[in-house]
Amino acid sequence: MTLGEKISRYMDAGFPAIYLNTFEEDKADDLIHSIAGSRKVIEYSIFKGLRGVKNTTLNFGDSTKNLSAALEILLTDRSNLRRTILIVRDAHFWFENPEVISKLRYLFQEITSGLECNVVIISPILKIPKELENHMTILTLDYMNQSEIRELIENFCAEQQLDSMPEDLLNELALTFKGLSEFEILNILGLALAQEGTISRANLDIIFEQKQQVIKKSGILEMIPLKESLDDIGGLENLKKWLKRKSKIFRNIYKAEAYGVDVPKGVLIAGMPGCGKSLNAKATAKLFNVPLLRLDMGRLMGKYVGESESNMRKAIALADAISPCVLWIDEMEKAFAGINSDGGSGEVVTRLFGTFLTWLQEKDSLTFVVATANDISKTPAELLRKGRFDEIFFVDFPKPEERKKIFEIHIRKRRKDDLAKIDVQKLVGLTEGYSGADIEGVVRDSVEDAFVNDKKSVTTEDIVKAIKNTRSLSEVMKDSLKGIKEYYKSSKFKSASE
Repeated sequence: MTLGEKISRYMDAGFPAIYLNTFEEDKADDLIHSIAGSRKVIEYSIFKGLRGVKNTTLNFGDSTKNLSAALEILLTDRSNLRRTILIVRDAHFWFENPEVISKLRYLFQEITSGLECNVVIISPILKIPKELENHMTILTLDYMNQSEIRELIENFCAEQQLDSMPEDLLNELALTFKGLSEFEILNILGLALAQEGTISRANLDIIFEQKQQVIKKSGILEMIPLKESLDDIGGLENLKKWLKRKSKIFRNIYKAEAYGVDVPKGVLIAGMPGCGKSLNAKATAKLFNVPLLRLDMGRLMGKYVGESESNMRKAIALADAISPCVLWIDEMEKAFAGINSDGGSGEVVTRLFGTFLTWLQEKDSLTFVVATANDISKTPAELLRKGRFDEIFFVDFPKPEERKKIFEIHIRKRRKDDLAKIDVQKLVGLTEGYSGADIEGVVRDSVEDAFVNDKKSVTTEDIVKAIKNTRSLSEVMKDSLKGIKEYYKSSKFKSASE
């Protein structure tokens, strides 16, 4: 069902108010006009006041630039509202005004009682007063799909009298443009044409930069630079092999689907702190060669009724629109802490969890979710059920062979020429129970100490000294980690290590 069909259904059913939360106000305006049919359309904005724009010649004058005054006029003469759609822009500026809230509530009650009118609020900011919550239905403009973007590019090229674009380039551009608005796409095409005189693969960098801007401006998702690869991870070979397998499917998704392979959903990586879970999330995006988006649950929590849930829907829609991508949810156990607890915040988190769970189960986009967690023993069982994630991996403290690889990675990164002279096996024997982060800290401290003391190279003894001055995480958090480890072993999750 299209958004226009959905709005028409709500209007025909007598829903008093629809809140279209979008930055593309003109596009939303055009959509409402296209479905108005024989109904009159009246628009309000601070700039133009109240005015008739379709099937009416009404002109209410400058005095209606105040929304309260505009509503007063409409409520005084109901004939202006019969068989009418009232489009309200800039409403969020007035939602601290008790007169506006009172008059809107009265209007909504009249509509519910039989007044043939619908109110459509179009705003880039979601802000609903508690008093109006039960009267409003929140909808968002859908992002353009790949076929719609293709058509937009073809129309642009035709208007600019450019040569027909090769099919593979057209498909690649349409996929890369996903997640951007029509306005942004046309701007980028115009910029590319002005700079290059044509539309080509060289324009992909401009598109990627604009996507970064979209993510930044959303204030909900964060785009993480891709630096780390699987080669930066010592050990966890089972997890690496699994990710490489998924990567082959992800990179050849159309062939895979034609073969009967399901679209990869994602992975939950849980276990000991400091043992490479976050590093794996970053390396996955690098392996898949797609953007890495990080979802910070703290950014979702809003001040107004329904704002948090709207932010969650917006984050999910943005990730789906920008896909193919990796969506990283760090410390998932904290993200959904307080589920089913009493109080307002607990209810909000429970609703957020339900929205996320439904999306995770039903999504068919190329958004690969990587969720990381230290302790999921208190996480609701619904999250761990088969079908939410493709697999759940348990990450333990590194084994001797893995510690050897971790030492080599970090020494090579900082003091490549010293590696051959260092007895790595001796270091492995002294670091039982050390996490990957502990080992990185030991190498970092020893290199720093050698530099401060004007040493020409870093020796085994330098690193041994740093080990003796370090308390490992398994020692510091011994009691709490013991319970977590027992839970993971009893749950029989797949081990990330061989």
